[in-house]
Order: sequence, then C-alpha cells, then structure tokens
Amino acid sequence: MDAPTTTPGGDGTPDGEGWFAPHRTSAPRPRDGDRGGASPDALVIRRTMAEIAPVADEVTSYFYALLFVRHPELRPLFPAAMDVQRDRLLKALLTTAEHLDDTPVLVGYLRNLGRGHRKYGTLAEHYPAVGECLIGALSQYAARIWNAHTEAAWVRAYTTMSQVMIDAAAADELRAPAWWQAEVVAHDLRTPDVAVLTVRPDRPYPFLAGQYAGVETSWWPRVWRHYSFASAPRPDGLLTFHVKAVPAGWVSHALVRRARPGDVIRLGPPTGSMTVDHTTAGGLLCLGGGTGIAPVKALVEDVAEHGRRRSVEVFYGARTDDDLYDIDTLLGLREKHPWLSVRAVTDRQAPLRLPDAVRQYGPWREYDAYLSGPPGMIRSGVHVLRDIGIPRERIRHDAVEDLLDARH
Repeated sequence: MDAPTTTPGGDGTPDGEGWFAPHRTSAPRPRDGDRGGASPDALVIRRTMAEIAPVADEVTSYFYALLFVRHPELRPLFPAAMDVQRDRLLKALLTTAEHLDDTPVLVGYLRNLGRGHRKYGTLAEHYPAVGECLIGALSQYAARIWNAHTEAAWVRAYTTMSQVMIDAAAADELRAPAWWQAEVVAHDLRTPDVAVLTVRPDRPYPFLAGQYAGVETSWWPRVWRHYSFASAPRPDGLLTFHVKAVPAGWVSHALVRRARPGDVIRLGPPTGSMTVDHTTAGGLLCLGGGTGIAPVKALVEDVAEHGRRRSVEVFYGARTDDDLYDIDTLLGLREKHPWLSVRAVTDRQAPLRLPDAVRQYGPWREYDAYLSGPPGMIRSGVHVLRDIGIPRERIRHDAVEDLLDARH
C-alpha cells in the first residue's frame, strides 16, 4: 500500500479506520502513568495486543470475514481491493486502544477519524457492527487470556472512543461537507517521481497552513491517501500538493503518472495540528525531508502573511541534490524575507543526516519545532530535538503513531 513520504503529506497517516460501538459514556480517562502506572483497562488491552501480535494477519482476515458475512451492507464502504485497506484499519483500531490513557493525543486523533469517516458514508449506526466483529476476532485469537474481565475492558474502551468519533462527525456535519470535488488545473513533474499538483475546489475550502487532507482519485475509488497542503491559503482558493510516486503506491502513482489538468479528484476535510501559533513571537525550526518540505513551505508563507519578523530556520533534507526539487522556491522566499534561513542537507553529506545536521546550529531551546518527512526521519528528529533541549510540547508533527510513540 502507499507508504508515507511526508508526515502525513506523502501518502499519509492511517485514514478510514477506527470504528467502535457507540454508547454514551465519559471521555477517556487521564493517563495513570503520571501517577505511577497505566489504568487497569489499559493494562488488559496491552496484554491482549501482545497476545495477538504473532498472528496479526490472521486476526485481520478473521475480522473482515466476520464483518462482511454478518453485515454485507457495509462492504460497499470499503475499497474493492482490500489489500490496501486491511492493515490500516486494524492497526488504527488497536493503536488507539493501546494508548487509551493518553487522553489529549488520543481524543484529537479520534475526532479527526470521526470527521474523516464522513467521506466514506459512515453513519453512527455502522459503529456497533464493527465493534462487535472486532471483539469477536480478538476473543478468537486471544482465547488463552480472554475472559469476561478482558471483554469488558475492550467494550469500555471502544464504547468511549466510538462516541468521541460519532460526536465529532455530528458536529462537523453542521458546518462542512463530507468531501469536495477539485479540478486539477496544473500538473508539474519536478522529478521522474515527484509531481506538484494544483487543484481548484468546487466550493470554498478553509484550512490552515501545516494541515493536510485525504485525496481520492477516480482510478481507485474509496482509496484515500493524505497529502499536506504546500502553500498557505491563497486569495484565488487554489490548493497545491506535492506527491511522490512510491513503490506499490496506487494513489500516488495515479496522481504522478496519470493525473492531468481537467481531471477531477475528491478532497476530504482538512485536518492536522502542525500549525503556527501566531500569538507568540518565538522562532520556528522546520525540518522537511523529501516531499515533507510541502507543509514547511506553507508554514513559511503563513508567517510571512502575518507580517511578524519571526526567525524561521528551515532544514531541507533529501537523498541527492536532484531530489531537492523545491529548493529554488525556498531560496526565492529567503531572498524576500531576511528572517528566513534555508539549509539543504543531502545523504551524500555523510556522515550527517538531516536531524544530526540540526545539532551543528542553534541553540534551539527558544524555538518551536516542526517536522515533516518519512517516519524514520520523524522518529530520529524527535529524539535529536528532545536531546538538544526542546520540550516535547513544542515539537509538532502529524503522524499519530509517531506522536504517540514519542510520548512513551
């Protein structure tokens, strides 16, 4: 399936996942880890996760078999080729459950999922069926440890999480459509594998610099991938995305190889929290790897449009000089804005890699950090930034699994 080449802008964080049985209950409990340990339900859920880990593929297959046999009316909500969807759905379900106690991150993630599910035609009444089949699959493959206590813990967790998503979807329905049509008006092939697409939505599309959206093409119906906006909101309403064709990437290959001006794609709602806080005057430290430079460019434009002379330090990473496909755009912005610094880092500059190069400059303790790129770069980048003194609450990126992992 499509692998992320930005975070999430290349081919995205998990989307279209996380359906749970809906019943009204309280919000997820705060993480007990701050008081010396995880909550009892979280411990039970993690034990289940460990039990099924060696047979994850079988759990996934059994889950979908239950779902489509017991509830065939839900099959049209999924892509025709289920190999694209399989791992993404169950992985998101289990990831959210495993991090039950991490309330701020988890609730934000679930709200985004709930809003995003609207583009599939998901309704509140669909959640119980998926929750029922998930519990059925877990009980089958974690039979050695499964009992009434385990099942109750999972039911409580999914009840809580599903309600967060249902509520978010209901609130979003009052103010925004489930999806937008957008016409491709420009297709610029920057390298053999990277294209810059400019599209015109069929109605106003409000978003913030640093956010991203799900994209669906006519070539692969119901297969959505996330791409970051490569510019701040524009007066003409046009949107720009940077897309890299990745191995076995159905959507990315369609957008890079097949899309042309006049084609129409669909956009899900904007989401993501990698945005600039304009109430502060601190500097921005931005690390962009590959097409992860797209949201970084948008953040630079956003700072410029707000007219505040905030120091912005951009580190642009790529494998080779040829892969620095947007360097001229960034250097042009640097010529206009003296507060902007741009440094290119390629793998040929061994032994330095992008996160390590950041250590040579600074200090960065007074900066807010923004990271966008391949998952490995995000993980190493977070580690380096924490190591040089930037608090975790001032490090922003939008790959939920990396974000959760960085907090534990």
